[in-house]
Amino acid sequence: MPPGEDEASRVSGPDPLLTWAASGVPLLCGHPAGPPLVPPGSAAAAAAGLGERFGVDGARLLSERAAFTGHRRGGRTSAGGACRLLPTADGWAAVSCARPDDPALLGALAGARVNDDPWPVVAPWLRGHTGAELAERAALLGIAAGPVQAAPASPRVPRPLSPRPLKDALVVDFSALWAGPLCAHLLGLAGARVVKVETPGRPDGARRGDAGFYDLLHAGHRSVVLDPAVPAGRRALAALVDAADIVIEASRPRALARFGLDAGAAVAAGTTWVSITAYGRDEDRVGFGDDVAAAGGLVCRDGDGAPLFCGDAIADPLTGLTAAGLAATAPPDGAGVLWDVSMRDVVAATLPPGDPSPSPSAVRHGDAWLIETGDGAVPVTGPARRRPSGAAPAMGRHTAEVLTALGIPVP
Repeated sequence: MPPGEDEASRVSGPDPLLTWAASGVPLLCGHPAGPPLVPPGSAAAAAAGLGERFGVDGARLLSERAAFTGHRRGGRTSAGGACRLLPTADGWAAVSCARPDDPALLGALAGARVNDDPWPVVAPWLRGHTGAELAERAALLGIAAGPVQAAPASPRVPRPLSPRPLKDALVVDFSALWAGPLCAHLLGLAGARVVKVETPGRPDGARRGDAGFYDLLHAGHRSVVLDPAVPAGRRALAALVDAADIVIEASRPRALARFGLDAGAAVAAGTTWVSITAYGRDEDRVGFGDDVAAAGGLVCRDGDGAPLFCGDAIADPLTGLTAAGLAATAPPDGAGVLWDVSMRDVVAATLPPGDPSPSPSAVRHGDAWLIETGDGAVPVTGPARRRPSGAAPAMGRHTAEVLTALGIPVP
């Protein structure tokens, strides 16, 4: 069961220390030259429970990308290197620079011209402004950044409904990067037919990342490319949504609305619509796994109480697992449902209330790191990868095949 809305559900399941130790995540937490740290809360235990539905070790999925990429803990630089924790006038903030346009956007944030390295300009600007000022300006500019905050008191995470059959269900996946594709991958493991949809001008950015990890998430899926800029492409997109049992998307609502796609109409017609956003459909903000996790309160703390990154973009796999668990349920009467999945709230729902404290650290014992738990010292396991079932399809390879099979005219 995914993290719920009431207080009792926020920390549950197996001993969090034991599950964290086996998840591979602690080796991705802490200063580069320091010991691994144990994250707060029960995200690993929650992920383990969610993974059972799909026959996978959900806790291990939290660190799986690092097993492919070789990412390591970086302290206040994210494991992937694209996000930084920097002091503000009233605390700390997480700021991402992952997209080609981000240096220029960060320059606009600070009111200065920058080259490909925006940090010498952004860091002093942050020290002179509050986290609230950063959040407001970041939202206006479309920057993935926000203040490091304690978990909200009442995170909004939907509760699952009745289990639904997934065998041969048609999943149309408009998402990219990690959270949405992981959701689609898990549904595919449960027997669903997954069609990945991209547009000519905006392919999934993860195609430029580690090929093995991309294969893991997309092998066995069908790849369709349609151009919403032309009427025939828009009609085909709408027809695909009409045919879908489950739609997955990870865009702000206005993005798909520009394509003529209406989540409300699809749900009214009986479709399950999974909407993954950084902060919820009501907040027009962007975010990635590292900055959103920090904004939701999921950071480690060093001895001085200063924040350090927790894992590798951990909000992504935790949200992907949660979204898949929700998509695998539906109203008992077969009606459609809109799952509004906020990455920030998914993270926050795994955290205990109260002020953060320094994170427990692992202890070196020979060549191993050990974590002290209620059951004694247990070894810290490193990130591990599953074997891809094959190669991901080339972009657009199945466009004509999929549309023809569904009776949709090929543009």
